[in-house]
Amino acid sequence: MTSTGAAVPRTHVRHKVAALIVALGVITYVDRACISSLTPTIMSRFSLTKVQMGFVFSAFALAYATFGIPAAWILDRKGARAVMSRMVVWWSAFMIATGAAMGYPSLLAARFLFGMGEAGAWPGMALTFSRWIPRSERGRIQGSFFAASHFAGGMTPFLVLALLPFMSWRAIFAAFGVVGFAWASIWHFWFRDEPADHPGVNAAEMAHIAPGNENLIRRQTGWAFWRSLLGSRSLLALCVIYFPNSFVFYFCITWLPTYLNEQFGLTVKTLGFFAGLPLILSVFGDLFGGFTTDRMTARFGLRIGRCGVGGAAYTVAGVALLLAPTFHHPYLAASLIALATAAGNFALAPAWATCIDLGQENAAVVSAVMNTSGQIGSLICPLVVAYALKWYASWDISIYIMGALYLIGAAAWCIIRPRDRILRPGERQSTAYPASLGEAGIVKPKAE
Repeated sequence: MTSTGAAVPRTHVRHKVAALIVALGVITYVDRACISSLTPTIMSRFSLTKVQMGFVFSAFALAYATFGIPAAWILDRKGARAVMSRMVVWWSAFMIATGAAMGYPSLLAARFLFGMGEAGAWPGMALTFSRWIPRSERGRIQGSFFAASHFAGGMTPFLVLALLPFMSWRAIFAAFGVVGFAWASIWHFWFRDEPADHPGVNAAEMAHIAPGNENLIRRQTGWAFWRSLLGSRSLLALCVIYFPNSFVFYFCITWLPTYLNEQFGLTVKTLGFFAGLPLILSVFGDLFGGFTTDRMTARFGLRIGRCGVGGAAYTVAGVALLLAPTFHHPYLAASLIALATAAGNFALAPAWATCIDLGQENAAVVSAVMNTSGQIGSLICPLVVAYALKWYASWDISIYIMGALYLIGAAAWCIIRPRDRILRPGERQSTAYPASLGEAGIVKPKAE
């Protein structure tokens, strides 16, 4: 209150933090997507076959899946400020190294090390939002994060093609790497792990943020942590639901153009539109999914707001994919696949918000476990499609598999209990929080 009795308006530092994280999401997708548009040039420069180029793509996915959980474990213990600064510098350096590659071995190594750096980006996002964003705002903020990322991925080919007349392919990798260095500098010098430690946060904003950090507990360490983690039915169900999301999304950015061309003979112009339609619709799915999970949580509680929204979205996605092969009109089939992809991404905000609900101070590791299960889907998707074509000469089998996976995911949403923390509030463990949260390292839980 001021001397006149009026309430002091709260500051909005949390929104600036969210904007920085959204910018990071854009950087990650631009950095990982730009190589696709430069593939013909790179293959010609190094005389690579399609199989060799496939291994270059897989090198990133393998590292991204392998190092996600270790990176998140470090994030939970060292904090987002220090670790994310180093991660972004690391992968930006290897973006530049990709452009400096002198042959196939160095190109493979650069992409693998690039993937290692990006592995912790999204768990770092979850950790930051768990500290800075109250529960009532998490869905909208995370929806904005995913929408910006998917939009950036969709626009990257246009950006790269616009730059190519003026820059070499090597210079484009270098330019994108420099952007990462700039972000890391701003993050390191301005961001703070705890809102209470940031000089721009006033008491009103701190009070607004605090309810989102209820039930914070002392961090668990060692085998006790992993037993709790792997024993959580809710987390295992999250892994099941994230698998089809990544599987289908990877199909859209790899095999979809070939499917539309071979199955329906679409022209180049029409093919470009329908190949990009899943990403375009996903932007709206991301935004509305975040808005919906916040509104439904506020009105009906976490169970409906997270699991109800996610399960309904997955049901729509599964039914749309199962119907797609039954339509022989290309526009209808392609539109149903795009609808399914957008519906699956509608559930992204509920899924990542649930990671924060379940993990609290362990949000980075919890989200990394879920994200890694999705990357397994990304790794095997191209093989499933390829062998379905080789053995059965059928695209429909892959589409039906994707539809069935989404319906399995819808059932898995029913198992999740967002209020069942990986560690129960009040359990005492050996590692204390930073001093800003008190020497005891425990915040007393609020009544739910």
